[in-house]
Amino acid sequence: MFDWYRQFGQDERRTFWACFGGWGLDALDVQIYSFAIPALIAVWHITKAQAGLLATSTLVISAFGGWIAGMFADRVGRARLLSIMVAWFAFFTFLSGFTQNFEQLLVVRGLQGFGFGGEWAAGSVLMGEVVRGADRGKAVGTVQSAWALGWGAAAIIATVIFQLFPQETAWRALFFVGILPALLVFYIRTKVREPVIFKASAEKVARPSLFAVFRPELIATTVLGSALSAGAQGGYYAITTFLPTFLRSERHLTVLGSGLYLAIIIVGSWCGYVASAYWSDMLGRRKNFFIFAIGSLLIVVAYTEISISDSLMLVLGFPLGFFASGIFSGMGPVFTELYPTSVRGTGQGFCYNFGRGLGAFFPTLVGLVSASIGLGPAIGVFAAIAYAVVILAALALPETRGKELRAD
Repeated sequence: MFDWYRQFGQDERRTFWACFGGWGLDALDVQIYSFAIPALIAVWHITKAQAGLLATSTLVISAFGGWIAGMFADRVGRARLLSIMVAWFAFFTFLSGFTQNFEQLLVVRGLQGFGFGGEWAAGSVLMGEVVRGADRGKAVGTVQSAWALGWGAAAIIATVIFQLFPQETAWRALFFVGILPALLVFYIRTKVREPVIFKASAEKVARPSLFAVFRPELIATTVLGSALSAGAQGGYYAITTFLPTFLRSERHLTVLGSGLYLAIIIVGSWCGYVASAYWSDMLGRRKNFFIFAIGSLLIVVAYTEISISDSLMLVLGFPLGFFASGIFSGMGPVFTELYPTSVRGTGQGFCYNFGRGLGAFFPTLVGLVSASIGLGPAIGVFAAIAYAVVILAALALPETRGKELRAD
């Protein structure tokens, strides 16, 4: 199962663990906020709408962070930019613990989002360029699976901190923990080298502009890649933002707030990431997207249309995490293979994070439409639209499985 990893040399293994650690620690810092929300509402008396705005600001600004950071990755190097972005999001997560009001936290969380988007752009292209084409899906997708581990670590750390401190100080301590990813910077700077293909390209191709991915020969790829990402992320946010509210308010389920339910979703997410990583290489990029888009849609139907008990809720937590999260493992490999080396960072950073920025508005649309048709149907409608976009974009994009990269 892990022959692809055993074939790595020392440089490839160091790159793998740097990217794996970067994405996992990125998840740790981002997910910390979700566990701090109840305390912020209680201590600062902010509204749920304000709490949502804090989350949305991170996602929207991450769209610009990913695009700009991707461009710099094409200019200054993948490994160098990865270390900068890890330090960036760690610093602003730590700084969140010192904020005194909603306005200050809104600004700091927005700046943290810039690094959040930039880290994925740098790490994904770095991993994608050091591994051979036949194993790119497995390697990049396995790196993506670190998100579930970072999410789980955030849940455990939050539980411990809120047991040790009163909520008035616990949320600050939780953000202070966010400085830990900065330690990874030392490893990246001393152990991780720039990909050979990037250095070869930098010697013979002019440095790209921020708008290079909109050149006539690339604009169709950029539009379709952004649509692919927007569909996957819009569906994810539509499901994960309002589904718990629907199940609590309309189905009156109580298990949603339990640690066991969260643990099952996180385990399902990790399994989905890894399965998608392998299927992407085994079945092809397109078929893999089809499987996870259809699976995500079916799980939404099950949640909103079938009478669910607390026991069944626990069972369905696994496929919810599996399909809704696993679809993202296919993003990094396909974006790496769609763009030439000289603009690969810019292309990946823009498509993935612009899609995230668009997807962040899906919960707002669900909320607006739910006033007319009900929350359950609204979730279903927008999830269906989102995953239909994924399927159409995947059909329009070329199949790139196994593609070997060139220094172009």
